[in-house]
Amino acid sequence: MNPEFSGNAQAMALVGFTAVATVTLLLCVMTGPDRDDLDEFYTGYGSLSPMRNGLAIAGDYISAATVLGTGGIIALFGYDGVVLALSTALSLMLLMFLLAEPLRNAGRFTMGDALARRMPGRSVRIATCVVTLAALLPLMLVQLAGVGQMMGFILGFSGESMQTGCIIGVGALMISYAAIGGMKGTALIQILKIVMLLGSGGIVAVLILNCFDWDPGALFDAAAANSGIGPQFLASGLQFTGAGAPELDMISGELTVVLGGGVLPHITMRMYTASSARQVRRSMSWAVSIVALFVVLITVVGFGATALIGRAAIAEADPRGNTAYLLGSRAAFGAEVTTAETFLFTTVTTAIFLTVLASVAGMILACANSLAHDVFAARVQDMSPRREMTLARLSAFAVGVPTIALATLVQHYSLHPLVTLSFCIGASAIAPALVYGLFWRRYTRTGLLSTLIGGTLAVLLLMPGTTLVSGTPVSAFPDADFTYYPFTTTGLLSIPVGFACGWLGTLVSGRTKAEVQRRQYEAVEAWILAGAARRRN
Repeated sequence: MNPEFSGNAQAMALVGFTAVATVTLLLCVMTGPDRDDLDEFYTGYGSLSPMRNGLAIAGDYISAATVLGTGGIIALFGYDGVVLALSTALSLMLLMFLLAEPLRNAGRFTMGDALARRMPGRSVRIATCVVTLAALLPLMLVQLAGVGQMMGFILGFSGESMQTGCIIGVGALMISYAAIGGMKGTALIQILKIVMLLGSGGIVAVLILNCFDWDPGALFDAAAANSGIGPQFLASGLQFTGAGAPELDMISGELTVVLGGGVLPHITMRMYTASSARQVRRSMSWAVSIVALFVVLITVVGFGATALIGRAAIAEADPRGNTAYLLGSRAAFGAEVTTAETFLFTTVTTAIFLTVLASVAGMILACANSLAHDVFAARVQDMSPRREMTLARLSAFAVGVPTIALATLVQHYSLHPLVTLSFCIGASAIAPALVYGLFWRRYTRTGLLSTLIGGTLAVLLLMPGTTLVSGTPVSAFPDADFTYYPFTTTGLLSIPVGFACGWLGTLVSGRTKAEVQRRQYEAVEAWILAGAARRRN
């Protein structure tokens, strides 16, 4: 990229970022709840159409970590990255066909509502809130910590103080979105984000395919030739060549994404914004279609980055490949750069910036809702809507401020293990709890608590010993080696542990309690599975 284009792009990107921040904040102010109404704050009254709700679900699902991280894996590891991208789409499909409608029927505002439908009690709600925080805080931290470096890469500065200032400023915006806009405000931001992301990504994909005469096969062959490793780039296992059992490591990773991606709390909370079972099905159909389209676009952009600038150049810019999406977009414009192309590249960078804002805002909202509704409101009978909404807004600050502080401290470290940690908790604790809680008649409170606690503890105990943390050149601690679990994810062991803990906990509860739970489940089974006479908690 020549200096003139770089200077123009940086100036336009700064203007674009400022405009996006201003417009989205105004959207939150104008669309946020204007009275003390919990349904409006938590669900937006289910006023979004299926298409708009589907766009919002897809927006929540496609985070900045997905765009930058998955795009980087495709650019560096070819086929393995495509399988990962397909796994993300499969995870949302699994949620759609298995859990979406029962979740919407059983819950009201949070995941704690859904699980407490048949097993009321503060212990269930508190455990659900703790797992929600444990699953989402690492993902928020990764995206916030990377925002300074990303903006430095785009705007051309490298000073640590500037990067820290970007993290604080962006974090303050995201807290404001959650606290002011509530569910409807953040939904509109997600819709704007996904439209910009797909629109800009579609243009880049078209330009890349045009470079190869609209022949995907020529694109893949050029990427393999420019990868430095030849046909292996288009074969499975490249990402896991350093592992002791690469086939098992790959299975573990894909299983974790498939089971864990779609059940994270900031995704499941969108199920409660649908006004009916039919609406939630239509919303999920839109969301799955949008995510599938995104998978196609990011595959083209990722392979295009490798084909046009080479795998070595991508790895040199970032060993994890997080800048591959931006590098591929920039390379698609070619040597001759016009004002229109500068504007298009600015649109790409602005879409990435908005992706960070929207993704973390949705996660902060999910954490704040769980804290306010499951922990504080559940403790006080007949809490007024005004007080609960105030608690929800204060909870957004309580979650966001420590996350910003931590992000400024760890911004220069490799935080990829934290992304994996979130998905592993989703697959090992949340997924078993939802499957058992929504479908197993004899499931008991002890079984539920055992699932949530046991699955989470299994992940937390195994993750420090994975190869993502130490033992390889791309680990978080590349100069150390304290590996005791030689895989990149914990799913191969922690997922069975999560399901086993639920089964054993129910078994330990005894036949009497299991029979009581069976009768209680049968009393609400029609509401959960079919939405008959849906009742609010």
